[in-house]
Amino acid sequence: MSIAIIFNALLVSILAAVLWKYVKLWEHATSLEEELLLSQQTQELSQVKIDYHAALQALTENGTRMVCTGKMHTERICRFESLCYTTDAEEFVFFHGNASVLLPNLGSRRFQPALLDLTSVEDHTAQYFNFVELPVAALKLMHKPVFVPDVALIMNRFNPDNLMHIFHDDLLPIYYTMQQFPDLNEDSRLVFMEGWNEGLHFELYKLFSNKQPLLKEQLKSLGSLLCFTKSYVGLSKMTTWYQYGFIQPQGPKANILVSGNEIRQFTQSLVEKLNITAGASGEEYIVLFSRTINRLILNEAELILGLAQEFQMRTIAVSLDDYSFGDLVRLISRASMLVSMHGSQLVMAMFLPRGGVVIELFPYGVNPEHYTPYKTLASLPSMDLQYVAWQNTKEENTVTYPDRPWEQGGIGHLEKAEQERIIKSKEVPRHLCCRNAEWLFRIYQDTLVDVPSVMTAIHQSVISKPPLGKLKARSIIHPGKVRDSMCQASVQSASEAKLLISWQVPWNLKYLKVKDVKYEVWIQEQGENTYMPYILPHQNYTFVENIKPFTTYLVWIRCIFNKNLLGPFAETLTCNT
Repeated sequence: MSIAIIFNALLVSILAAVLWKYVKLWEHATSLEEELLLSQQTQELSQVKIDYHAALQALTENGTRMVCTGKMHTERICRFESLCYTTDAEEFVFFHGNASVLLPNLGSRRFQPALLDLTSVEDHTAQYFNFVELPVAALKLMHKPVFVPDVALIMNRFNPDNLMHIFHDDLLPIYYTMQQFPDLNEDSRLVFMEGWNEGLHFELYKLFSNKQPLLKEQLKSLGSLLCFTKSYVGLSKMTTWYQYGFIQPQGPKANILVSGNEIRQFTQSLVEKLNITAGASGEEYIVLFSRTINRLILNEAELILGLAQEFQMRTIAVSLDDYSFGDLVRLISRASMLVSMHGSQLVMAMFLPRGGVVIELFPYGVNPEHYTPYKTLASLPSMDLQYVAWQNTKEENTVTYPDRPWEQGGIGHLEKAEQERIIKSKEVPRHLCCRNAEWLFRIYQDTLVDVPSVMTAIHQSVISKPPLGKLKARSIIHPGKVRDSMCQASVQSASEAKLLISWQVPWNLKYLKVKDVKYEVWIQEQGENTYMPYILPHQNYTFVENIKPFTTYLVWIRCIFNKNLLGPFAETLTCNT
């Protein structure tokens, strides 16, 4: 072998090594450049600084972590670390790594029907949340992620063009979900995944964070793969009071967990965020919501004059089109009455002062007892509002629009016989949401309001008007357990016995001003299924009726304040005669 051949081979080897080294350096430089670019994208998205390389290393080594609260998908909120979202597939991704956690680890039950609800509207099939799973090794085959370093609250808005849905389904749940988790604060980021645009009242959502909320459509411009370093998914449902009729006709929720105190704490927070100054206006007045497109009050000027004369108060007509939201809150928060046709704007009754009156007007054929979101709101414990419903019962005082599009109450798309039936109908039957033609036909009517009958309805319902704004927030306080319960038995004969049972008052009673205190006592013969209940005014009582000698009795005792505030039963007392 010649020296030239050996030299050439050596030269090729050296060049190959240098080239390999160059390629590796180029790949590393390209990777650093890409990471720098992604880091800059992250910096543009958020003011929170992030070490991109460390964040990527943590994701590739540890994977995603999830811990949830709640047993069922309808009550679950989940906390994630490194939850990712692919904008190409529009799917959330859980990357399995060495330190991944899935609690609860549901397996395939996660799809029955979902991990959780993305809205506060319970069990709506269009609002479910889930994720797809991948090993962290799959990251090598994907675009490098853009990290969202803010603590994110990921949710769906239910209907951001409707004030009732905005407040009931979104803002109240957002507020109390943030109260539930301390790291959800004003520096957090709201992320809306339902796909709507900003909507008519986007400014209200922006009040809850110093950072601009992200819409689903905006995520595409940030990158192919987004990873939220820390996020919460889902909303608390504890503040909702109404169900919209997806499974059964609409009405109050079966188990309402919110009171007026929580609603008013929320409204007070909103008033502060809107920089609305507190204080009385110096005069009492009435606010009337004026609708400008549909469901009109045809004699609005007559109604305004009638209210002003009847109650000797200035009556102000307002509309969502002509007033800013802050101005509406300022007016309503000092008003004596709020009057409106049935509609989403009535949710603003939550801003009325304690003692205020809500007057809801219903078109012909629409039974007020079947549509009660605002009655339910006004009637919540400690909301301290009075509610009046008025319904137009005169068919000649209504104007219908059968030729409009179906979504505006038109019925031209229906069979002739069905059109005639709807026109002749005197009342919309109970129905499910959301496209009942008869409901839409009636709810989009215009109404000539019979002013004297409105005044009669108000006087019949508002028996006495408390001083406006003078009512104080009242906490509903329940009694504690009765203490030191004991029993003493005496046998009178082979067939007669007495049982003396005594107890001490609940510990918290001595700190409370309670007028009516009673005690409920249950006595059950051991081994039997039935018991004898008693309501007693005193702390001791001798029982004779149905008490047998040489028998064991189980006794339960609890305190009752003001007839309906029940305390817990004390420990079971065992008594032998």
